[in-house]
Amino acid sequence: MPLPATPPAGSAALAELEDLLHGPCDPGFLSALSRALTSDQMPARPDLADRGDRLPRRMQSLARELPPVRELLADPALMATVLAWVTIAEPALSMTVIGQNLLCLGSMMRLSPDHEALKAQFDALESGQVRGCYLVTEVGQSNSHLATRTQAEFDPQTREFVLQTPDPVATKFTNVAAGGGPASGVVVARLVVGGVDCGVFSFLVDLTDDNGPLPGIRISTGLEVSTLPLDYAQVRFDRYRVPYARWLRDSAQITDEGAFEDPLGSADLRLQRTLCIGQGLWGALPAAAAAVCRQSAVLSLRYARQRRTQGRLAPGTPLLDYRTQQHAVLGGLAEAFALTCSADRARVLWEESLSTTDGAAGGGSPMTFSPWTAVSRPLSAYKALAVRTAARVTADCQRHCGFPGHLDVNRLSAYHGFFQSFDAAGGDSQLILYDLGRTRTDDADDESAGTPYPSNPAEPTWWPAVIRVHEQRLAERLRGLRDGGAETGTSAFQAWNPLLGRAGELGETCAMRLAADDVARTLAAVRDPHLRTVLDRLASLHGVMTARRWAGSLLTAETLRASDLAGLSQIADALCDELLPHLPLLEEAFSYPAEVAGVPLAAADYNQALVDTLEWHHGEAA
Repeated sequence: MPLPATPPAGSAALAELEDLLHGPCDPGFLSALSRALTSDQMPARPDLADRGDRLPRRMQSLARELPPVRELLADPALMATVLAWVTIAEPALSMTVIGQNLLCLGSMMRLSPDHEALKAQFDALESGQVRGCYLVTEVGQSNSHLATRTQAEFDPQTREFVLQTPDPVATKFTNVAAGGGPASGVVVARLVVGGVDCGVFSFLVDLTDDNGPLPGIRISTGLEVSTLPLDYAQVRFDRYRVPYARWLRDSAQITDEGAFEDPLGSADLRLQRTLCIGQGLWGALPAAAAAVCRQSAVLSLRYARQRRTQGRLAPGTPLLDYRTQQHAVLGGLAEAFALTCSADRARVLWEESLSTTDGAAGGGSPMTFSPWTAVSRPLSAYKALAVRTAARVTADCQRHCGFPGHLDVNRLSAYHGFFQSFDAAGGDSQLILYDLGRTRTDDADDESAGTPYPSNPAEPTWWPAVIRVHEQRLAERLRGLRDGGAETGTSAFQAWNPLLGRAGELGETCAMRLAADDVARTLAAVRDPHLRTVLDRLASLHGVMTARRWAGSLLTAETLRASDLAGLSQIADALCDELLPHLPLLEEAFSYPAEVAGVPLAAADYNQALVDTLEWHHGEAA
């Protein structure tokens, strides 16, 4: 049955949809955010010489217009919105916000027991006068977070810590420049007291001033990452002294007598607590990923609608009339909607994590491939899901926009590069998926997964039921293979090594099941009947397109039969037909303001908008 006509802009449906997309943010806050992002906009042509000055200027503009970072970090809805809008405006600026605000200032706020002692440092970083970064990864070995080798040895005579890089393997990697002005960083290091390893903590360290690296700090020449251009370098420490107040000690202490005390009582719990700052990143990053998916899908929609093909089948036909283009464009909108639902849930989990102080947000999960699921199993899942979804959607939008999709001026390349790079950053996504799959095999079976699922894939309830059954089947099979290896007396490595591919598949399925549940939860809360009908169709299209993409896995596990999959293309066509008349509603709600996100692809006349960005050089008349 066709949907009713789209209501006019300003209707209840549009208002509710915009609330769903942008969260509980005051319009005045969004206006201030927009003002902050309209200055020093992302250049159409990258200028490496200007980058080092322009990004700090933009950080200072954000500081002037918005509440202090500590207020933003205490309100995850605001911080997630900031990250979403900043990522739309300029991905490199977003990475700067992540390093300085979420990770550096976030560590200080959450792990320092005495904020007043660090008032000067908070003020300098919050104002943007000093750049902030986060130094956790060590370049010489994989999974370095599980075996941090940078040392902070306590000196009982001065009550300072001596920070040392023991060898090149322990060199840190971060976004900092040797000649980029004053910069501080939160350094993750292994605390040694009286020759005893006391676990991994964070320390606030001044790295550079206006003259370059401080004594005891060594910073390499710059390293370029073209997909996410910032000033990157390797960093080493040579007996650099850190005051006691700069130890972000949380609930631990060293007594006047030199005795180390930590109420957590466990090295793994202390590591979880030190790395709990990742919860803020994972709670905000899905909002940025959802925003980029929405904006990318809108750009590809506008391009497909105005671009006419001269193919011989139907010369002059708009690209949007082709089914493959509809599947990509409307499928991108559907992916963006589903990820928006997950972003809202991730934000809620982040809010809940702010009240925990015991470091066991991951539910006591053991650390195997990485520490991330032990820090927070659901939030780490959302991180992996968000960055991989955004990388896939932006790549698909690029491909369906032809060469304009690859021009820097249209930002799709920057969006794709950001999330492609973030697959390994902020907690390696593949390692997260391995651990998700491994821990899922220890869970009890979900009895509801045995309930027969709806027979019609066009219904929004079909995919959540299918993915739940699929998750359980994969878990049962992996559990059986794991237990079979254990019975032969093999080591944990010998048992899991041949199963890593299956563990990753199960981990990704767990993340997709979370997303399916989030979509169902969101739909159930929609009040406007017209909007509910439109979003039902969008949710159904998301399920159908995901099932097509995962057909091999679904068939192998016998979750679906070939006959179940045979008609999905036709169902996708029908869902697209129902959604096409309602694209104005989705386009208006999903797009960002032109002053923040304006690119030629967003214009009503793309060709003229691109020409307007160019300078022309004229040869002399013949």
